Amino acid sequence: MAEFLTTRELADLLRIGERKAYDLAASGEVPHVRAMGKLLFPRAEVLAWLNASRAGPQVAEPPLPPILAGSHDPLLDWALRESGAGLATYYDGSFDGLIRLKERSAQAAALHIREADGFNTTSLRDAVGEAPVVLIEIARRQRGLLLAPGITGIRGIADLRGRKVAMRQASAASQHLFLAELEKLGLSPADLAPDPTCARTEEDLAQLLQSGKAEAGFGLGALASPHGLGFIPTHEERFDLAIWRRAVFDPPMTRLMAFLRSPAFAARAAEMGGYDLSGLGTVHHNGASG
Repeated sequence: MAEFLTTRELADLLRIGERKAYDLAASGEVPHVRAMGKLLFPRAEVLAWLNASRAGPQVAEPPLPPILAGSHDPLLDWALRESGAGLATYYDGSFDGLIRLKERSAQAAALHIREADGFNTTSLRDAVGEAPVVLIEIARRQRGLLLAPGITGIRGIADLRGRKVAMRQASAASQHLFLAELEKLGLSPADLAPDPTCARTEEDLAQLLQSGKAEAGFGLGALASPHGLGFIPTHEERFDLAIWRRAVFDPPMTRLMAFLRSPAFAARAAEMGGYDLSGLGTVHHNGASG
């Protein structure tokens, strides 16, 4: 499904005339954006608006805390600060984020779980079923081997045998992928010399390498230049936000999503490198039940 509805599609969804759809936008009642003089309606936000407008008996739900859990990303972290969204963060990996999303101890989780036929969707369904959670693409990211300054002789994962490697925690999707890649090569962590310090975030991993405590780590290409590290790309991954639908249209999330569509965000992504924003805003899953 397209991320944005046209005026005609909105009218069909609401079973109203197209003129009434224009009136709703003009009065500010329905979420919308203008692009090149054309009215467009963000599908996920329209569904959240409809859900919030529901009348009649409803089962009361506790408020969702303004917390974004899951995977750390330096670009998203910057956007959270710059947007003034007011969302707190708890970064402990994609799989931890799914648990917190399911428990409703976070209103959103950042995910990059590689699956047989894509990213994140199956893992999200396994965690929350068809609960009203929206999965929205933020970016495609480059991942690979980050190398400490001056390190030579490493051209790929197969060259890590006996090397001091920075490792992530078990709840990090990157750690799952790294162990799977080692297994494909007939290697295991026992064949490496893992650094005893666990890198809880992407930034932690880069800092371990910058300090010389480890020679290599499986991290994001965007962190190579800021930390003076070498980088060998091995994978591209999709980085998504899974958001409870009733939180999508709340001020913290609307501020963040609006900033993600801004020129400032695009400029920052280009400056950091390692990001492709061409799919930004694509809805990959929209839970049916509400």
